[in-house]
Amino acid sequence: MAMTDESTLDGNAAAGVLGAVFRFEATTTVVTCASCRAAGPLGGAVAHVSDMGTVVRCRQCSAVLIRAAELRDRVVVDLRGAATIAVSVPG
Repeated sequence: MAMTDESTLDGNAAAGVLGAVFRFEATTTVVTCASCRAAGPLGGAVAHVSDMGTVVRCRQCSAVLIRAAELRDRVVVDLRGAATIAVSVPG
């Protein structure tokens, strides 16, 4: 099995892959961790990006919030680590 290059960045690094799924600016959403209940903007989370996909972790407890991967002609997103994702509605 080949090793993959991985970068640890802030949650803004997940914007590209999440932008393919959501019609809103994902990095400004407020994500609540299902594990520790900490809440904050997705852009402030910790993102691990590799050629296999993106894993977004809670900055407080390091639990996985979001997993996303581009598989052929699809983007697959696992949100089970996020208790809630709050999106601001333009007023």
